[in-house]
Amino acid sequence: MDDTRDTLAGQLMAVSAILFGGSLLIILTAHAFEQFGGYAPCPLCLQERYAYYFGVPAAMIAFFAARAESFGFARLVLLLIAIGFVLNTALGIYHAGAEWKFWPGPETCAGGFNLEWGKEGIVDTPVIRCDEAAWRFLSLSFAGWNAVVSAILGGLALFGLSRRG
Repeated sequence: MDDTRDTLAGQLMAVSAILFGGSLLIILTAHAFEQFGGYAPCPLCLQERYAYYFGVPAAMIAFFAARAESFGFARLVLLLIAIGFVLNTALGIYHAGAEWKFWPGPETCAGGFNLEWGKEGIVDTPVIRCDEAAWRFLSLSFAGWNAVVSAILGGLALFGLSRRG
């Protein structure tokens, strides 16, 4: 009986640790692209970060719940993480599809910008559009990569949820 509980605790802790590390790595990478790469996020990009902002502390909570052998609570938190990342996958697909012109993006997102003032008045500020990809790697934009990573993290949370020891 103790071996089963120890095995389950170990599995849930491992999944939670990977979710924590993956979520933290992705959100820090997004901020690095913004701060050091000069890629300003559009409103949809900012919404896509919510799952990571939730996932980082939630994975830590799931880790410590599993460590304390509160398996039901740990599974509940993993379920919430999975739901968040599955929804984020859908949002990333929607955003990437708008960038590829498969469907229109939200009207409120097609021309927003940050207004900046200088000594001379309004400074020339670039428009941040949700329907144009600012960067692509292997044909996927930030939104496309977000969909891929969110699907992986959501699947990992569901895998952890299914562990029985």
